[in-house]
Amino acid sequence: MLRVVRAAAVVAAVTAGSVVALAAPAGATPPGIPSKATAQSQLNGLTVATEGSMSGYSRDKFPHWITISGSCDTRETVLKRDGTSVVTSSSCAATSGRWYSPYDGATWTASGDVDIDHVVPLAEAWRSGASSWTTAQRQSFANDLSHPQLIAVTDNVNQSKGDQDPSTWQPPLTSYRCTYARMWISVKSTYKLKLQSSEKTALQSMLNAC
Repeated sequence: MLRVVRAAAVVAAVTAGSVVALAAPAGATPPGIPSKATAQSQLNGLTVATEGSMSGYSRDKFPHWITISGSCDTRETVLKRDGTSVVTSSSCAATSGRWYSPYDGATWTASGDVDIDHVVPLAEAWRSGASSWTTAQRQSFANDLSHPQLIAVTDNVNQSKGDQDPSTWQPPLTSYRCTYARMWISVKSTYKLKLQSSEKTALQSMLNAC
């Protein structure tokens, strides 16, 4: 396993006790990230409400990952989109490449160290209005490649996030929080999901720091 922590334009790769200098790879980003002004307008238009119940929730109600093209599913498609020099097998599994995680500034060379994060978590969506959606609508949300809803990040960072909203979890790399807020707001606006008061306050603070 090789983990690279970015420092300015150069990262130090530490493996087997040796240090190797590598240029930080340019990580791809999800499409449709709005400007600060657009995100502010979208945030102003979101409905503030008490968070809904988890009653009836199951990840199975958000079918993923689905086939996108040929043998490639959504996860594999995002791994190719967000990685650098990604090589895949005949079954579309990523066999090599580099993935820069903007949440924490780490770079990984094994796809198993990378999770595909739902920017707005499935459980958060359920509590915010998706409980009333059809299964087809929830499938579209869970596999959305057209909006800033899916991104490749360090697996344990994604796991620490869980289903939390920005009032209780934000990316460890503070310089990415502006972008994260804009992505979160865009997804909630696109899907007309509600947000709670503490969530809106956190998002506003993140935008103000952009």
